[in-house]
Amino acid sequence: MTTTDLIIIGAGPGGYKAAAHAAKHGLKVAIIEEGHVGGTCLNVGCIPTKTYVHSDTFEDARERMTTVVPQLRQGVEGILSHPNITLVRGKASFVDAQSVCVGDEQYTAQNIIIATGSDSKLIPVSGIDSPEVVDSTGLLNLDKLPQRLCIIGAGVIGMEFASVFNRFGSEVTVIEFLKECLPALDSDIAKRLRKQMEKEGITFNMQCGVKSLSPIPSPVGEGNFSGEGCLVQFENKKGQTESIEADVVLVATGRKPRTEGLNLEAAGITLAPNGTIPVDSDFQIVNCKSSNCKCFAIGDVNGKQMLAHAAEMQGIHVVNRILGIEDNIRFDVMPAAIFTSPEAACVGPSEDQLKEAGTAFECHKAFYRANGKALAMGETEGMVKLCTEPGEGRILSAHIFGAHAADLVQEVTAYMNLGATLQQLRDTVHIHPTLSEVLIEVN
Repeated sequence: MTTTDLIIIGAGPGGYKAAAHAAKHGLKVAIIEEGHVGGTCLNVGCIPTKTYVHSDTFEDARERMTTVVPQLRQGVEGILSHPNITLVRGKASFVDAQSVCVGDEQYTAQNIIIATGSDSKLIPVSGIDSPEVVDSTGLLNLDKLPQRLCIIGAGVIGMEFASVFNRFGSEVTVIEFLKECLPALDSDIAKRLRKQMEKEGITFNMQCGVKSLSPIPSPVGEGNFSGEGCLVQFENKKGQTESIEADVVLVATGRKPRTEGLNLEAAGITLAPNGTIPVDSDFQIVNCKSSNCKCFAIGDVNGKQMLAHAAEMQGIHVVNRILGIEDNIRFDVMPAAIFTSPEAACVGPSEDQLKEAGTAFECHKAFYRANGKALAMGETEGMVKLCTEPGEGRILSAHIFGAHAADLVQEVTAYMNLGATLQQLRDTVHIHPTLSEVLIEVN
């Protein structure tokens, strides 16, 4: 049996950042990973997807992915080579609230962090197991560009892949159950982004529910993806049944916490009805029957904010709590980005959410077409929406679509962390000409 100060299960962004932070402060850490270090984000998520976003062709994207991912994975392994960190390869299973086993070896620590991430969540329809139906990992593993790609789900994953594969030359159709894409984004911004993507040739079927997926034989020589296509049947918003054919169907209907095989019952941990691990504001597990339980859950597995950077900061916060270090990390100010073309990004509640909450606010808008740098770049499609307290007071949120939207939202995030007002943002000198000037042009 090996005794250490901290056990971390999962070496994704949350896990390895927490391990590095703990080791830097003198804690002995055992971090357990059954797959590649770096987690979903590095291996089959954020990073591979961005190699596609920033490549001109499908072939270029695949080639870049095979070089970028191993390079970054090697970097994470370098971080985990710290003398205070032991990287354990294998599947972790709880023995009790302070012990886990990996194979025949048992590890014990007073504090345990679960950072196991999430898996793709598939819809319960017939034909979901057809070979032409893939999740995001399967799509990234394709070695041939599909002529016709149907995407089920217009969330972040679906919208990014729709944008990318449309640019590569695929005929892209998106089917979404909700009225609008990207529900976390301001509805005005989301609609403008969708309309721009429609101009680029992407077909959207909104308020439609998929009913079945069925493989269809294809005569040899017709150029379909694998000799077979897939018939996607769905009900439109009028209740009528429609169907389309695709070579590949991407199911992008969200993700679910990865907890299978952890033997959480042995630690006295009970899952919430939605499969997440319930935690308090410090990410300590609350549904634990053991009196000596000092277990935490960070990242996708707790379901609070399913973002890689959220997992990282949650992990740092947990380690700070273990060490007795105070921090000022604001988890209520969490930026997010969608790397479509053009980009979209947000921080804070949307205008609709502020209205639903009964919050008093003012809405301020500006458009890229009036910005000198945007005109010079040929990137005039874009809009900024800032919501503030009345009287141009404290900034409550920013929702943006357009070139470098993620960078602009990051600037607003810094102001929001400091409780700054719109006037303080306007009083900040901005370089001319830059896209960031659009932030101080809102009215």
